Amino acid sequence: MSKPVIIVNFKAYGEVERGGALNLARLCDSVSEETGIAICVCPPTVDLGLVAQSVSVPVLSQNIDPHAAGSATGWVTPSMVKGCGAIGTLINHSEHRIPKNQIEECVELSKGVDLMTVICAENAHAAMHMAGFRPDFIAVEPPELIGGDISVTTANPTVIEDTVEAVKKVNSSVRVLCGAGVKTGEDVSTAIELGTSGVLLASGVVKAKDPAAVLRDLVKHL
Repeated sequence: MSKPVIIVNFKAYGEVERGGALNLARLCDSVSEETGIAICVCPPTVDLGLVAQSVSVPVLSQNIDPHAAGSATGWVTPSMVKGCGAIGTLINHSEHRIPKNQIEECVELSKGVDLMTVICAENAHAAMHMAGFRPDFIAVEPPELIGGDISVTTANPTVIEDTVEAVKKVNSSVRVLCGAGVKTGEDVSTAIELGTSGVLLASGVVKAKDPAAVLRDLVKHL
């Protein structure tokens, strides 16, 4: 995946229901083509295959379960996600926490089907532990700032610097992303300056009155 990394998580907002996910993904695709910056999208699972088949930008699942193909009714396996055309997945988002042993299992199963992994962690200590699982990315997201109006780059830049340092000590090949409250190009630029490889954001784009304008602003300094 190209640098910097911009990942837009659609979550389960009403804005992405009834065709909204595909419309937003196409908008991200258009702005990506216009600016030359890859904007990855994480649509709801029910729209994953449709979106992956309809856009050129990288598509990630919002979640996977620690199950291989087989008797796993109702679960979302890494091989299913890969088969949909997605290139990666989020794991352990603050709104969908799973036990540490399951996080590790999800990463290992994903590696088996060549699926990129982005583990979410609430702080530097958690991120350091997760780095031992050898994911591709760790996104640090202080839960109290998720969905808010203040970016972690402003409210607590130290947590970003500490996370980058902690992860490098464990595995220098794991890249760090910044999440929680990211909404502007300045937030993205600051995150890069603090040592991350990009950002993971949601409401700043999905719930914006003019998502296209927000997307262009996010990448204007890159």
